[in-house]
Amino acid sequence: MKILFITPPMGSWATHGNHKAPNQYYAQLAAYVRDKKLAEVQVLDAKALEMSYDEMVEEIKAIKPDMAVFGDLLHSTGGLAVIWHFNETARRIKEVLPETLTVMGGLWYSALFNETMQLNPQIDYIMIGEGELTIEDLIKNLQDKKVEFKDIAGLVSRGADSQIYVGPHRGLIPDIDTLPMAAYDLFPMDKYVGHTYWKPFAELMTSRGCPGGCHFCYEWSLYDPRSNKKDFTSWRGHSAKRIVDELDVLHNEYGVKVVVFQDDAFNVDAKVMKEFCEEKIRRGNPIQWVSLGRADDWITQKDILPLISKAGCFMGLVGVEVESDEELKKQGKGVTLEQIKDTVSELRKNNIATVGTVLIGLENDDEALIKERFNVADQIDPDILALDYVTPVPGSPLWKKSLSHGWFDPMKINLREWDFHHPVIPTLHLSIEDVGRLGAWVMREFYSKPERIHRIMDSSYDNLVKLCVKDFMSNIAKFEKASRSEETFV
Repeated sequence: MKILFITPPMGSWATHGNHKAPNQYYAQLAAYVRDKKLAEVQVLDAKALEMSYDEMVEEIKAIKPDMAVFGDLLHSTGGLAVIWHFNETARRIKEVLPETLTVMGGLWYSALFNETMQLNPQIDYIMIGEGELTIEDLIKNLQDKKVEFKDIAGLVSRGADSQIYVGPHRGLIPDIDTLPMAAYDLFPMDKYVGHTYWKPFAELMTSRGCPGGCHFCYEWSLYDPRSNKKDFTSWRGHSAKRIVDELDVLHNEYGVKVVVFQDDAFNVDAKVMKEFCEEKIRRGNPIQWVSLGRADDWITQKDILPLISKAGCFMGLVGVEVESDEELKKQGKGVTLEQIKDTVSELRKNNIATVGTVLIGLENDDEALIKERFNVADQIDPDILALDYVTPVPGSPLWKKSLSHGWFDPMKINLREWDFHHPVIPTLHLSIEDVGRLGAWVMREFYSKPERIHRIMDSSYDNLVKLCVKDFMSNIAKFEKASRSEETFV
């Protein structure tokens, strides 16, 4: 059997300029399939290779795979707009290779499998949650059918009567160190770049799940909603040695210089974080890196921030999100504004730049509240402001709340605009257009303060930080176009 993992031709977030990275879902799944000797595996990254849709389809026809796999783990690839591209590519494959099986998984698909199957007859199977064990069972059953597909845990399938069947819940893989190293050799590693200027570049996922469970988080849609959030909040991470092993492969074999750890909370385990930094320094691995993390974790680890900086961390992300401790609690964030302020300050003391994320378009947002939120973020003063429009993801409390208001119909979503850079739902006080207008204002205001830009450009931050700020600033006009729904960029 020949399995092809496909990244379609698509763009990137408006603020990210030229941004391409190997798909971690594919890298991990393909490695597992190959390690188990289940099938021949291949990756076609049409985005990185700058193919058109027609060129991609011709290449797929030439490869003639038995199975085409689609999916993603990261919202930063382009929010939920990537799902439109996956569905469209599956449709085109069925037109030219009707016998090729189409299998979807990861983001979105894991939590909205019934509606997705109803709307997309071109999809044969959906893998719910972690895909390794499910794809193994699927491949084995295709080769030597021993059970009904509807009985395979974690698999959504179609019966002969076109009825949709959902297999039992599949448990999590408790120790992800038992999984093989991501299959980077299948990707065009020389084609990847971050924020237009960071290259050679890669994005990594070194853990699964998050202990937080914020109501708006995209990661809800990566897990089986039948687990009642237990799967989502069951954090499991690689060991320090395993993470450095992966960095060594990326640097020694592919010359990668910059990585972003896209784990929602890379620094959850302080002991592993310290061991990772010490091991990376001991081995002399020169890769510079960005970490996403929670403010409470950053603060409890402030004593090792000098070590983290020495180990190559040049930028850290922290969620600012809202304007008050009361609202942070309401959103399930579990941190305080004081912790967020301290995080930005402590990272800056250690020459680590900060990205602060802010949400616009929450249920009770009005113009005054959004402007108050901007003032709070402005005072916290992260080096980069990354604004996301509130976008419900399947399985999340936000999805359920938005549905109760009748703010969207899950059967009529225009996924091209669900990229977190287009406002897609109103609030109790604002129209979608008003949300977009105010979001664009926030971004323009933040980046129009010369004292902030001069502080960054005159600082001792690594040049990678300054190039990232330059990329964000040069793309503000694109962000404004997305905010007004004038253009899509993913």
